[in-house]
Amino acid sequence: MDRVSLILVILGALNWACIGLFGFDALSYLFGGQGATISRILYSLIGLAGLWCISLLFRERNLVDEN
Repeated sequence: MDRVSLILVILGALNWACIGLFGFDALSYLFGGQGATISRILYSLIGLAGLWCISLLFRERNLVDEN
């Protein structure tokens, strides 16, 4: 779940970079506009993935001794 969330957050960040730098929303372009059902679902999944990734900040890291 962590990796899937992280991948979605990275894709969302790249989409925002495209919007900021070029004024181009790649997600809405690929899936039929911002109002299209699939686009709205993907925007929602990316947002939920961002919320999930907040939990990564507060987790303890388990370091395994490899000796």
